[in-house]
Amino acid sequence: MSVRREYPGSAIASVHAVIVRADELLLVRRAHPPSQGRWSVPGGMVELGETIGEAAQREVREECGVEIEPGRVVDVADNIVRDEDGRIRFHYVLIYMLARHVGGREAAASDAKDVRWIKLTALDALDMHPSARRAIQYACAIASMEAQR
Repeated sequence: MSVRREYPGSAIASVHAVIVRADELLLVRRAHPPSQGRWSVPGGMVELGETIGEAAQREVREECGVEIEPGRVVDVADNIVRDEDGRIRFHYVLIYMLARHVGGREAAASDAKDVRWIKLTALDALDMHPSARRAIQYACAIASMEAQR
């Protein structure tokens, strides 16, 4: 059974991978609403029977052609978008997890209009959902602490 993404009957769980490689981060430019045209970390809807780790691996592979090893959850947020009449047009529960790049060369596919490795110092200039920006900051802090161990 297919899930209605627009005007859903309930919130939709989604998982997003914050993939840090040295001083770069893998980002996608969204091809579809609700974040069409904005930069984000790759990810998408968790399918029935999938763990969040399995969903992250599948979504990153489908959007970017990249293989990852999922790590810990770094943040959870809501993305609720209402229409002009106040009805809920989109409602996603966003689960952000740290992930490690293990292979593959990035190429935009599925829901991604563009995909690229972006220097961490260039993130402030990008149009990005506030929850994605916050999750990236958390993930980078955690990755930095783990690298120092």
